[in-house]
Amino acid sequence: MINDNKNKYNSISVEDIDDFFRSESDRSRDSLFHNYQKLMAYYRCAIMEISTKFNVLNEEFSLQYDRNPISNIKSRLKKISSMKEKLEKNGHPFTLDSIENNLNDVAGIRVVCSFPDDVYMLADAFVKQDDINLIAKKDYIKNPKSNGYRSLHLIVTVPIFLAHEKRIMKVEIQLRTIAMDFWATLEHQLRYKKNIEFTDDVAKELFLCAELSAELDSRMDALRDKIQLDAKIIE
Repeated sequence: MINDNKNKYNSISVEDIDDFFRSESDRSRDSLFHNYQKLMAYYRCAIMEISTKFNVLNEEFSLQYDRNPISNIKSRLKKISSMKEKLEKNGHPFTLDSIENNLNDVAGIRVVCSFPDDVYMLADAFVKQDDINLIAKKDYIKNPKSNGYRSLHLIVTVPIFLAHEKRIMKVEIQLRTIAMDFWATLEHQLRYKKNIEFTDDVAKELFLCAELSAELDSRMDALRDKIQLDAKIIE
């Protein structure tokens, strides 16, 4: 099983509810706090369901290919401040129902793979599972963003089975290679570093680095294919 030590399950306190629902009465804030915690628990359950599915696929493919296609799995819950900002930006009310109905990325999972082929192999196997419903797919590997960002994004629904009910929850999944993840992590650090101006020259240099990381992925893919072919010839 992939050991995921980087889950970022954001907890919410009564003080946080006070900050974001100031107009509500004390009793309403207590109820909001309870219902918010319950909703976030549902999203955590969805994350666990998805993570388990990818761990199972990783185990299966490790037997088939004699290697693990998944390097690591990371997960997070969106911060309440980010939810509020995104809802209001898109003209939606900031309520618990609106969070569940209008946001697709409250629960997020990042699956970091060894090779680009592994990304598509895992994604194809995952979406074919009969309890997974694919809502949207954006392939930023074949069609990178203008800044050089590469990743395969899936929005899916997955059922979670509770003591007395079944709920359908939405989860955003990002699949990328180690090289793509390395670039994206450092790009984010540089872009949002305090007191540092993000200039056009910096953006251009980061784009070139993204191109280099894509070339590295391509060369590693080719090297893996060559090694596998040589091994078959020897056999």
